[in-house]
Amino acid sequence: MKKLVVLLFIVFLLAACSDEFYKHDSIYKDWDHIKFSWWGYNNPTAEDAKMSDEGGWWGEEIPYIPAE
Repeated sequence: MKKLVVLLFIVFLLAACSDEFYKHDSIYKDWDHIKFSWWGYNNPTAEDAKMSDEGGWWGEEIPYIPAE
């Protein structure tokens, strides 16, 4: 019974996240992004920031528009 509850929880969790998740083909832009996200995030360098900007690792920038 516990396994069924855990399985149903995982299914519902994934179903709730699927709207946005399936719009993207991958959560990483390229292999450099994967390497940085898994191993290099503890000590980022200026070169990492440059690769991030050039590779578009952070997606599209959405400008902040204050409410009127």
